[in-house]
Amino acid sequence: MSDPKLILDHVYDHETRLRDHVYLTQPLGGSAVVDYTWGQVMDQARRMAAYLQQQGLAPGDRVALLSKNCAHFFIAELAIWMGGFTTVAIFPTESAKTVRYVLEHSEAKFLFVGKLDTWSQQRTGVPEGVKMARFPLAPPDPSPAWDEIVAATEPLPGRPARKADDLAMLIYTSGSTGEPKGAMHSFLGVTRASEGIVRGIGLGEDRALSYLPLAHVFERAYIECASMVAGKGHIFFAESLETFVADLKRAQPTIFISVPRLWLKFQQGVFAKMPPARLELLLKIPVINKIIARKVLTNLGLDKVRLAGSGSAPIPAELIAWYRRLGLNLLEGYAMTEDFAYSHLSSKEKSLPGYVGVPYDDVQVRIGDESEVLIKSPGTMVGYYKRPDLNAECFTADGFFRTGDKGERKDDGMLRLTGRIKELFKTAKGKYVAPAPIENKLNEHELIELSCVAGSGQPAAFAQVVLAEGLLGKTSDPAERARIETALSKWLDQVNAGLSTYEQLQMIVIDPTPWTIENGYLTPTMKIKRARIEAAAAPHLDTWYAAKGKVVWA
Repeated sequence: MSDPKLILDHVYDHETRLRDHVYLTQPLGGSAVVDYTWGQVMDQARRMAAYLQQQGLAPGDRVALLSKNCAHFFIAELAIWMGGFTTVAIFPTESAKTVRYVLEHSEAKFLFVGKLDTWSQQRTGVPEGVKMARFPLAPPDPSPAWDEIVAATEPLPGRPARKADDLAMLIYTSGSTGEPKGAMHSFLGVTRASEGIVRGIGLGEDRALSYLPLAHVFERAYIECASMVAGKGHIFFAESLETFVADLKRAQPTIFISVPRLWLKFQQGVFAKMPPARLELLLKIPVINKIIARKVLTNLGLDKVRLAGSGSAPIPAELIAWYRRLGLNLLEGYAMTEDFAYSHLSSKEKSLPGYVGVPYDDVQVRIGDESEVLIKSPGTMVGYYKRPDLNAECFTADGFFRTGDKGERKDDGMLRLTGRIKELFKTAKGKYVAPAPIENKLNEHELIELSCVAGSGQPAAFAQVVLAEGLLGKTSDPAERARIETALSKWLDQVNAGLSTYEQLQMIVIDPTPWTIENGYLTPTMKIKRARIEAAAAPHLDTWYAAKGKVVWA
């Protein structure tokens, strides 16, 4: 029996058959870019793989990457694999404390440093003894530079192979519920999941913009690894937040994935130029509606997109419906770090706002006790690194992963998520409240950017919200405050009308503090850090509940 084809085998085939095909395009500032063909990518990867082997690393040793998205992240990952090692990616926004935790926990021996905003602080988190090298766009540092290493090192020859059960990578969770956990993924799991994604979305000669964190499984699977399997695609990178629209228009992506908060921000950007009511009116007028919709998508840089995806967190059903009215084929999916993002995806045939799609053909799903979604996927992790106790808890006797998500399935396999088991809380009324579905509904309002529903042990649940970008600066105006209060008071009544009595919210509390990655309220993938938000709110709860108003200003 022959060995299974793995992701490196796909890459070696591209190196031969697609040597002159441009695979990666990296912006350098302004209008300058550099293209990398498959031949150039593999030449650099082979040279860096040889260099890593010369550093005294043992087979399977962990090599870490701390960088924003860039071409050299892809090239370095290939070098690490070809050299016989395992990759560990760290979110580029992490604090020095978390950088140290991941490097020490993973026992990384080497670190690649790339584009970063706070390297001077993060560097203090690098343990002594960890060797380093710098990507071309990295901040100044005494460590060796990539280009110098590549120029001075002969390439590793042949087709260096890895075994199916070798560890390809450790993916550390983004820490929304505490200390990050390292999910171990084998080459077989990474390959089968990536191949399944390529089949499932029909990935071929597509263009994509890589900008979501590559340390997160969503971007790693759907953009990086899927493109390594497909081969004929073209991946562009974003230079910065300020140049994002220009980067998007340069790429003219045909595949575009994002997270709910960014889909909402794109919509808010549209509304800033055209009031929602006027846009809705124009979209109802025959003939004109198609022209307007095309213009909106063109201004967003999404007019060439054949398939758009949303993942990482629940997205409001109304937001999906809005994009579809513009003609964007926006599909919601569902997966986890633990199954290498290979679980559920909507399709044109099976797509319903509020549902996360159907399982891929080779993914098994069932609903367990407490309505928990159980999944067995070809991409399922080997287990958590150094946490055999969690492995025992997280898998059923027959190998299904316990997702911790509550859900229900239709007869056609469509899955609807109804909350996280561990996020459920009881109010003084004694019944459990699932916050996520209520937050999802709240976030449909144009004035609300983010929300967090809480109220454990309180007379009723409540929602803490952050206003849409740009509004907080206007709230010193009494008329503007009154307008916001009236609108959110009506919205609260509307949301409560769709909830059971024990779920209904007593109030909406407007938080004047923006929730950001930097202040610890959001994970690097922009999910709320519930414990952090609730802890900050705790000293104020008595005052808020005593206020008795539908809308309370914190």
